[in-house]
Amino acid sequence: MQDFAITVGAVCQRLNHLFRMTPILVEMLTPSSDKLSGGTETLDSKEIAILCARIADAKKAEDILILDVRRLTFITDFFVICNGSNKRQLQSIASEIELKLHSHGIHGVGIEGYSDGRWILMDYGDVVIH
Repeated sequence: MQDFAITVGAVCQRLNHLFRMTPILVEMLTPSSDKLSGGTETLDSKEIAILCARIADAKKAEDILILDVRRLTFITDFFVICNGSNKRQLQSIASEIELKLHSHGIHGVGIEGYSDGRWILMDYGDVVIH
């Protein structure tokens, strides 16, 4: 795994250079109990991405990054990328994201890699979590 270790700063610089894309960084992830507790409010894709990042942060995910790709592709609006240290933590992060989004009435299109736990991809249409 160390072979793939790239600092978040280096990733941000590279993305900005290649695509003129500025990622939404973890600094935005201040605690927000109303968003984490569920509710009936309608969330847009950016709010969903930030909520997913907050949930991952609460589960001790590392290197959390939100990429706004709306100007680059029509497939999705945001990618949320984070790392976990082991299979159990990755599955816990994914399960908590699924549970919290479900409480907001948001249902996924599909989840891949959960049982293996080495990597997990969660597709929520406008937001993809990896």
